[in-house]
Amino acid sequence: MKFGGFYEHQLPRPWRPDSEHQLFQNALEQVELSDRVGYDYVWATEHHFLEEYAHSSAPEVFLAACSQRTKHARIGHGIVHMPPNINHPARVAERIATLDLVSNGRCDFGIGAGATETELGGFNVPQEEKKQAMLEAARQTIEMMVQEPYAGFEGKYFSMPSRNVRPKPMQKPHPPLWMACSNRTSIAQAARLGVGALTFSFVGPDVAKQYVDLYYETLEKECEPLGYAVNAQIAIACPFLCLKDDAKALALGAENYGFFIYGLGHYSFFGEHRPANTDIWHEYSTNPKEFANPEGRLQDCVGDPDRLRAQLREFENVGIDQVVCLSQAGNIPHELLCESIELFGKEVLPEFKDRDLARAGEQAAKMARLNDLCMPRRAPVKLQNEPTVIRAAGHH
Repeated sequence: MKFGGFYEHQLPRPWRPDSEHQLFQNALEQVELSDRVGYDYVWATEHHFLEEYAHSSAPEVFLAACSQRTKHARIGHGIVHMPPNINHPARVAERIATLDLVSNGRCDFGIGAGATETELGGFNVPQEEKKQAMLEAARQTIEMMVQEPYAGFEGKYFSMPSRNVRPKPMQKPHPPLWMACSNRTSIAQAARLGVGALTFSFVGPDVAKQYVDLYYETLEKECEPLGYAVNAQIAIACPFLCLKDDAKALALGAENYGFFIYGLGHYSFFGEHRPANTDIWHEYSTNPKEFANPEGRLQDCVGDPDRLRAQLREFENVGIDQVVCLSQAGNIPHELLCESIELFGKEVLPEFKDRDLARAGEQAAKMARLNDLCMPRRAPVKLQNEPTVIRAAGHH
């Protein structure tokens, strides 16, 4: 089982003039430390307009910086909002390829549709069409990274004439593909597409096992790959904090990961947001309800090394391929996040890395078998037969 750090770049109010600058500098220090202690991935998501909850609107820039502060960890762009109104497929292909090149072939590419009306409405993406738009754009982005030249496309959500989209990624045929998932339906969809499932539903080992079984069974029987290679992996995100003082970790986790859930609820379900005015942290801290109740918290990996070791072994035993560590949340101080990373890297991570290395050959064989099984099911792509000629303006 592998481990990745995950960044939403949360920043509760009140803000100082340098708050966002310090937020990103702290995150880069944490990423560098994570790489040094042995984390396998660093992930950054994409969100827009979600004040306090996520200031990660340009993850490609942050991840490029991460690629220069790390040596070993894979650089997970998880996820890119794929509806073309938000990100033009050619621009996505260019950015992913460039990130792959500057990271020396360490980029992973995750796709998503977006969730909240605050985000989708800001780009005029209808909720009822976002997933179809995501898939249409993702298919074409992949073709742009592979075809030379790209043949062009006329679709419902996106059209483009033939162009040679450059640069091409270092990894061939393209970086490993993932998709954001939140429930059984989307996990099954990821399996049918032959992409890794990045799950963000904070479930325990029992439900995680159901997810693993569903994912791999669906992949074996129904996969028609989205890309030119299958990435058979399931990752599960969970709140993550490792401190020597178990009670302190639990108290910090209850408050700050409670805010994470509250902020998600504010933008997705019950909030009335006034841009640049709503103070979500104040609303949460003065009326936290069940979100700050340690007895009712969602499944997490928060506590001392012994507690985390036991919790993570359960995820490992049910077949989870990666735990995505959601550490930076709410107002947890930077110094404590660094302490958590160092302690986890020293006292918990080594045994998992040893077992992961011991199983590397087995995992590679499984990936090869699933590629051999599923790739013949991929629908053939219609390529351009005649070369495109683009006449300059004024040409006669």
